[in-house]
Amino acid sequence: MTQAPETTGKVAVLGTGKIGEALLSGMIRGGWSPADLLVTARRPERAADLRARHGVEAVSNQEAAKSAGTLILTVKPQDMGTLLDELAPHVPADRLVISGAAGIPTSFFEARLAAGTPVVRVMTNTPALVDEAMSVISAGSHATEAHLAHTEVIFRSVGKTLRVPETQQDAATALSGSGPAYFYFLVEAMTDAGILLGLPRDKAHDLIVQAAIGAAVMLRDSGEHPVRLREAVTSPAGTTISALRELERHGVRAALTAALEAARDRSRELASGNS
Repeated sequence: MTQAPETTGKVAVLGTGKIGEALLSGMIRGGWSPADLLVTARRPERAADLRARHGVEAVSNQEAAKSAGTLILTVKPQDMGTLLDELAPHVPADRLVISGAAGIPTSFFEARLAAGTPVVRVMTNTPALVDEAMSVISAGSHATEAHLAHTEVIFRSVGKTLRVPETQQDAATALSGSGPAYFYFLVEAMTDAGILLGLPRDKAHDLIVQAAIGAAVMLRDSGEHPVRLREAVTSPAGTTISALRELERHGVRAALTAALEAARDRSRELASGNS
């Protein structure tokens, strides 16, 4: 459990979708009082639902900008410009603005908000829904160590955090932000292969999911390099090396590299405004 800071002012989550709500509920579990949290939502029924489930106050974007010391913007990248146009007249330069939008640099926010406004860019991922997120954090031009530390406290409520220079955010988005989808794709493909080999779908699914969980825990907790862990499973002339040979023959390693490069390039396109 994370520990909420004692005096940070209110925190507002703007555009509270699935990830925003996961962050909100994680903060409450981590020690924030619902009285210190605000939410905004486009639809009134969504705002009412958030209020009922979490005991937080639902307000307008303008009210959130005026009342909260920290603004977490979780709207989609294509909606960020419109939101900033709405917020700009109401955001004093002493507010901390945290962006969760993929591909949008801190300079985009700094150019639209009051001079000197601290902006922190965060790329989290969907395992925030189960408190296993990786949130990658970068400082804008005016963000201080205190702003970064405050951001880390918030996002540790739903998983781990990692600081990187903003120049590495597009790579982090490709690797971590989009990363869960690659594993889901792999599990889907392996499940289909299990069915082809004669297993019922539910049994193939259970076998693969537990193998994935076990492998992930060993990677996290053993301290061993993945090559060493792979070699421990790979006996001479055995089943595993036969399978790995086929993966290499079909260019799986090269395909993964190409996929990550494509995701990184798309993140750069989003940053340049190409929707």
